[in-house]
Amino acid sequence: MKKLPSKLMLAAAIAAISTPSAYAAESIAEAFQNGETSVSFRLRYEDVEDDSAAEDANALTLKSRLTFKTDEFKSVSALVEVDDVTELDDVEYNDGVNGMETKTKIVDPEGTEVNQAYLAFTGLPDTTVTVGRQRILLDNQRFVGGVGFRQNEQTYDSLSFKNNSLADTEVFYAYINDVHGITGADSKHETHLFNVKYKGLPFGALTGYYYNFEEDKVDGYDLETYGVRFSGSQDAGDTKLLYTAEYATQDNGTTDPDYYLLEGGVEFSGVTTKLGYEVLGADGGVAFNTPLATKHKFQGWADQFLATPADGIEDLYVSVGTKFAGVKLLAVYHDYESEDTSVDLGAEWGFVAAKKFGKNYGLSLKYADYEAGDTGTDKSKLWLTATAQF
Repeated sequence: MKKLPSKLMLAAAIAAISTPSAYAAESIAEAFQNGETSVSFRLRYEDVEDDSAAEDANALTLKSRLTFKTDEFKSVSALVEVDDVTELDDVEYNDGVNGMETKTKIVDPEGTEVNQAYLAFTGLPDTTVTVGRQRILLDNQRFVGGVGFRQNEQTYDSLSFKNNSLADTEVFYAYINDVHGITGADSKHETHLFNVKYKGLPFGALTGYYYNFEEDKVDGYDLETYGVRFSGSQDAGDTKLLYTAEYATQDNGTTDPDYYLLEGGVEFSGVTTKLGYEVLGADGGVAFNTPLATKHKFQGWADQFLATPADGIEDLYVSVGTKFAGVKLLAVYHDYESEDTSVDLGAEWGFVAAKKFGKNYGLSLKYADYEAGDTGTDKSKLWLTATAQF
């Protein structure tokens, strides 16, 4: 199962298409006529001060998204989604592809692209088969996600299967042929994802997974990752207890670094407090790697540790969240240390305030301030975001 030819995806697509093609074109046309169209916009101002760059930077970008999904016909439906990212002022920041190396990075390059384009087949019992460019978000996105915070989402050219035949169980498999990253660049893959989640326990959900991340290029990566995750909550009177535990190990061909997470929390009187400890370990100078993760969600919003330090990283964090006058508020503090050598890697404060206006509009303010420890440099980021969807 290590290598599957790319033709597998093409064969699955032909099989899915062949099912409805034998029927009258009028019925297929009706599936399109009954389809649903949606549009959304995200206007964002981002300001970054980074002591590691010669110049600071800011950006004012607009993300426009058009999505069309057909009605289902003979168990087959289709979805096409197009995104456009436009800088509303001069591009005076390093967007990851424009070569402005003296500027601070704001990885929101301009461009228009197909974000998703797939066929979905539901003709098998309790099963959905999806082929084409699609969104894949597994668990909390620590290993596989869409990096949805950035203006250009990460999506996958993939053949995926989701099955719910077993009681309280979801089985997911995907073969990824191509990854479309947040810079707009593509990377060829031979990646396999297995994820099985059981929700029948009275106190939480248990997930087991195997991910073989393999980037098919010179100096790419081949990472076999095995793990187990448990997450749940329990009511205790007026209080809700929250808990998560996760462990994974990764074979990179030479060493076997580990990952683990322990998180506990309490919801009481409208306030949620969490304390967590996350470790991406190192073995022989090679750290645990999460190449397809939504990394912005983890280890601080300043994105200081998108690449795991060679000596690994320990992240001790605490968060407090609530809602006041319809505004969601969240504050997070992180303390970082290298896993293998106990070097002080600094600390970070983060804060976000967000409010919805009806079903269609939203505003948010987000801020992160990273203070370097024995290594690195200080960095702060500010985001003002307005959204609309119809």
